[in-house]
Amino acid sequence: MKLILIIRSTVFAIGQLVSLIILSVLGQVTRPFSVAKRYAFMKLWAKFCIWWLRVTCGLKFKVHGADSINTHEAGLILARHESAWETLAFQEIFPRQAYVLKRELLKIPFFGWGMALLNPVAIDRSAGRKALNQLIKEGSQRLADGDWVVIFSEGTRMPPNQLGKINVGGAMLATKAKSPVYLVAHNAGHYWPKNSFIKKPGCIDVYISEPIDATEMSVAEINKRVEEWLSRYSISEQSRKNKEETQSPE
Repeated sequence: MKLILIIRSTVFAIGQLVSLIILSVLGQVTRPFSVAKRYAFMKLWAKFCIWWLRVTCGLKFKVHGADSINTHEAGLILARHESAWETLAFQEIFPRQAYVLKRELLKIPFFGWGMALLNPVAIDRSAGRKALNQLIKEGSQRLADGDWVVIFSEGTRMPPNQLGKINVGGAMLATKAKSPVYLVAHNAGHYWPKNSFIKKPGCIDVYISEPIDATEMSVAEINKRVEEWLSRYSISEQSRKNKEETQSPE
């Protein structure tokens, strides 16, 4: 069984890498065009990877709460981060997005070149207050321009069933931007763990909240809502799923 997983994951990795190289290089031709056109082109890589993941590794996903998404108004996504999977899948689930990410990621060959085309908010985490001000300023501008903004509230990828510290940046942007806020939980780390080459077959569950009006909420109130949502759906639901898998007959 382990050998089969290795083979399937290897086939996926080859397709993922080859397609990344091709599209990130070709994507440089789109630099003179609008963000919308650049995004539409580079989104092809995410769509291919999600399809290729299903074909090679048998890994699918199911969205709970998709009908809550108002595609006519850009929103702020405060999400769980467990895997590389969600950075791909969100591009199928939500309208055009701008990610808040570490500036260093843009220096990675091919991957960074492609990400740079998507108009991200690239911050220097060591810059402290300056980075927070940049997040609020550029995040607000992206939302005003019609881009959905994605922030991983815990700041880094977390193992399944482990909740990290909820950072204040996303909540502060939520209070300033006057855009609807969506909380997103999932269990992708159970199937595509952090720093793991192996991808397990199965179905990832994604849970999207109703849009939240955060304009009259405090940062602490917003972060409490985020923590409750992640604890309920990323932690509790994954624990339940693990228990069911353990008790199921071979």
